[in-house]
Amino acid sequence: MQSFWDDHDYLHYIISETNQHNLDNISRTKAYENFYMTYPEIKWALLAGIVSRNAGWNMTDLWVASFRTMLSHSQLRRLFMTYERANWLIFSDAYPQLLVYQLSTELKKPLFYLLSKFQVSSYMQKEWRFFWQYHDTQRLMHALIINEQNVIQTPVIKQDYFKRYVFLRLPYLLQDMLLLNAIILPAKSKQLYGIFVQDFTNIDKRITLGKQIASIMLNSKVYHPLIEFIRSVEHTGSRLDYERFLNIKTEKSPILRTVYPVITHHDTIRKDWYKKRGIKRNWTKEIIEKPDACISESFYKRRRLMYYYHLLRRIFM
Repeated sequence: MQSFWDDHDYLHYIISETNQHNLDNISRTKAYENFYMTYPEIKWALLAGIVSRNAGWNMTDLWVASFRTMLSHSQLRRLFMTYERANWLIFSDAYPQLLVYQLSTELKKPLFYLLSKFQVSSYMQKEWRFFWQYHDTQRLMHALIINEQNVIQTPVIKQDYFKRYVFLRLPYLLQDMLLLNAIILPAKSKQLYGIFVQDFTNIDKRITLGKQIASIMLNSKVYHPLIEFIRSVEHTGSRLDYERFLNIKTEKSPILRTVYPVITHHDTIRKDWYKKRGIKRNWTKEIIEKPDACISESFYKRRRLMYYYHLLRRIFM
């Protein structure tokens, strides 16, 4: 990085890089994972890459026969836009933070005053300054989990359109009740670790879920196979990325870029969630989650039941 750059140059670089990598789920996932490989002290970047991979798999799930039989075209489109909007919003907020850290590291001086130019919460501005001084990697990871779940709370979870047409509709409520969604930590093996997602609209539970996933991710039993998978398996958005290593028969989801176009998002001026809501004490509590059992059997048992239901509907419709 050029030492004679000024703030205008830094801002131009951050905006350009963020826009370039925020095109779709594939580019976002790669950007997170590449950043982690260069700056492994920012553990949240690895967590974000994993969650983003899962978002891509959820998107292409909507193209398999069982989903397309049970849901209408408008329901499928709305579910896709829910995943896409949250994925885009989190990246648009988080990636400038990562790039400011990158610039600060390269120039060996803190540039976190730039975060205000990107409407980053005052909470994260404070946390980045704390991290620069004390290098508490765990605290920073938890802070980023808290921040990003608050970032999507108003424009996605509480937004009238998504609330009315997604979160209060039967497809989402059934998926939530039957635990049909899970965050998978992929590996090139027959065992999958992860956690089922439930009550996604509850911010307390989303923050707890993020910390649980992070705890499992950083366990040596999971971490090393996960890193090997990320280094060697290109993210396509299809579950076949990891399902090819499982001894199962399942519906094959397509490659994401063959079925979805690039979506143009419009952003409104963001208000500082921290000034409005503050921090709950339980959000900062440490969570230690042991990967005692893999979830591949229970996850795919539920998916098979859904597939059989789809077949029955085809027979009797």
